[in-house]
Amino acid sequence: MENKLFSRQAQSGTSLALSPAGNRFSRVGVGLTVVGVVTLGIAGVIALSTSALSWQGWLAIAVTLGAFLLNALTSLAAEAIFLGALAVLMLSGVLDTPTALAGFSNPGMITVAVLYLVVAGLQQTGGLDIVSRTVLGLPQGQTQALIRLIMPVVGLSAFLNNTPIVAMFIPAVGDWCRKLRISPSKLMIPLSYAAIMGGMCTLIGTSTNLVVNGLLIAETDLPGLRMFDLVPVGVPCAIAGTLMLILAQRWLLPQRKPAITETDDPREYTVEMVVEDGSPLAGKTVEQAGLRHLPGLFLTEIQRGEQLLTVVTPQEVLRDRDQLVFVGMVDSIVDLNQIRGLKPATDQVFKLDSPRTKRSLLEAVVSNTCPLVGVTIRQGQFRSRYGAVVLAVGRNGERLPGKIGDIRLRPGDTLLLEANPSFLEERRASRDFYLVSPIPNSDPLRHDKAAIAFGILILMVALATFGWMDMLHAASLAAVLMIATGCCSFQQGFRAIDWSVLLVVAAALALGKALEVTGAAAAFSMAVLGVVGDNPWVSLAAIYAITSLLTEVITNNAAAAVVFPIALSLSQSLGVNFMPFAVAIMIGASASFSTPIGYQTNLMVYGPGGYKFTDFMRVGIPFNLMFWGLTVLIAPRVFPF
Repeated sequence: MENKLFSRQAQSGTSLALSPAGNRFSRVGVGLTVVGVVTLGIAGVIALSTSALSWQGWLAIAVTLGAFLLNALTSLAAEAIFLGALAVLMLSGVLDTPTALAGFSNPGMITVAVLYLVVAGLQQTGGLDIVSRTVLGLPQGQTQALIRLIMPVVGLSAFLNNTPIVAMFIPAVGDWCRKLRISPSKLMIPLSYAAIMGGMCTLIGTSTNLVVNGLLIAETDLPGLRMFDLVPVGVPCAIAGTLMLILAQRWLLPQRKPAITETDDPREYTVEMVVEDGSPLAGKTVEQAGLRHLPGLFLTEIQRGEQLLTVVTPQEVLRDRDQLVFVGMVDSIVDLNQIRGLKPATDQVFKLDSPRTKRSLLEAVVSNTCPLVGVTIRQGQFRSRYGAVVLAVGRNGERLPGKIGDIRLRPGDTLLLEANPSFLEERRASRDFYLVSPIPNSDPLRHDKAAIAFGILILMVALATFGWMDMLHAASLAAVLMIATGCCSFQQGFRAIDWSVLLVVAAALALGKALEVTGAAAAFSMAVLGVVGDNPWVSLAAIYAITSLLTEVITNNAAAAVVFPIALSLSQSLGVNFMPFAVAIMIGASASFSTPIGYQTNLMVYGPGGYKFTDFMRVGIPFNLMFWGLTVLIAPRVFPF
C-alpha cells in the first residue's frame, strides 16, 4: 500500500524537508500542540483535585499524557510508545493481565486486520485499478483531487460502514498519488476525515450513532432517532469540513512522503509489451489507456507490423498486437505488467513451468563470473539455465536497442526477471549474480477474478449494513471467500497486514480501558460539568467538549457510553429536553480528528500517509473546534431544549 520509491531520507523514517515558511509553521504548530496538551493536563489535574480519584486513576492519566507527549516530541515509533505505556499499566497493577491484553482480541482491532485480507483480494485482482479509474479519475491538480476523493467517500460513508470504505480506498489513493505526483500525506487524512464526516450524517452511518440511539430508547421515554434525523446537523458539518480541507489544504495538510519524481530511482529499464488479441486497450488512445500517467515511464515507440512509430502522441489509437517499447523506472514497469490487456513481448514467459499467477518479479545484477557475460540472452538460453525470463535490462540508464533476446550481457547489468518462487532462494548465493532481490507487490494480477472480488466486497458491506452480521463476521467471511475463490493467496493477504497499526490499536484500547475502569474518565467529566452552571447552552457545549476529548483517547463507543448517563442526569436537573444532548454525544464521539488513535480510520491512514502524531493535531484541532461550534449552534434549533 505504500509508495516504494522514496528517497533515502524518506526510507529512513524522516520526513520530507519543508520550505522555511513550512518549517516555521510546523515548529509553531508543534509548540502550540505541546502547550495545549500540557495545559489540558494541568486543567484536568486542577479539576480532578477535588474528586476522590484513586492512585490508579492518577497513574492512568499520567501514562496517557506521557504517551501523547512522547508521540508529539520524539521520533520513537508509535507502537513502541503505546506498548511501553501498556507495560507500565500492567506491571503497576492498574490493569490486570486479561484486561491489559484484551485489546489484542478486541473485535475492532481484529476487524481492521481481517480487512487487510479483503483489500489484498481487491488488489490482486486489479479491482482497485477499476476504482481508481472510474471513481477517482485523473484530475488536474491537488484541489480537484481532493474534491474527487472527498465527495464519493462522504456519500458512501453515510450509508455504509466507513472502515471497509477506507480500507478499499487506501491502496487506490496510494497508486493515484503516484500517478498524479502528489504526496500521499496530502490525501490520506482527507480520506479518513471524509469517512468520519459521512458517518455522522445518518443514523446508520457509524456504530456510535446506533449505540447512542439504543441507549436513548432504553434509558428514556424518547422515541429515538429516524434514519435522516441527523441530516440537519451532520450535513452542515460535513460541508464545512470539506470546505476547510479544500480552502486551507496548503496550511493544514502536511508534506510527509515525497511525491515521486523521475530522479527517485536511477535504475532505468527498456521493456517491450504487446497488446493482446481482444485486449480492452485496443481501440483506445494512449491517454485513454492510462499509459501516459505512469510516473517516470515513457512510451518511446510502437512497432505495428512493418511500421515503426517513433513519435507517439497521446491521441495515437492502440491496436491488437501492437508492440510497445517503454523506458522507465522499475516500479512503473511493475504497474505496466499489471495492466489488463498487456503482456510481455517475449514469448519465453509462457514457457515457464509454474502458472503466471504464482510468479513474481525480481532484480538480479550480473556478476563478472556469470557464464552468460559476452553472449546474448537468447544464445545463453537464460530461461532454460535459470528458470526465469528476462523482461528488461538496465545499463547505467542507457537505451538498449533491439530485442531483449539480442542484448549481449555485461557485468553490472541489472536484469528485471519474471521467475518462479524458488528462484530467489536458489540464486541468492549464486556467484552468477552480485545481488538478487524481490520487487514488492509485483505479483501478476488475476484480472479474471475482479468481478468475484467486487461481489465479495458488496456482500460484506450488505451483510454489515443491514445488520445480518456484525462487521467482524462479515469481514471474516469476505476474507475466507477471497482466499477460497483464488482472488489472493493466504501469503499475499498475510503480507498485506500492517502489524504496526494493529499494535498501536491494541495498546491504545488498553489505555482507554484504564481511564474507564479507574474512574478517571467519569471523574474528569463530572469535575468539568461542576463548573458550567445551569445554562443549558453552556452545559451542551461542555457535554460535547467532554465527549470529544474522551473519544480522542478512548474508543468512540466507550466515550459515548461514559458521557451518556452524565448528560442525561444533567438535562433532567436542568429540566430541558435531552435530545440535543444525545445528538451532541453522537457528533462529538464520531468527530475524532485530533489523534490517530481516536478513530480506527485515522489509524489506518497513519502509516500509508507517512504521518507524525502531531499532524493529526495540526489538522484535527481546527476541525474539532469547528464541529463543536456548529453542533452547539444547530442541535438546539433542530431539537429545541
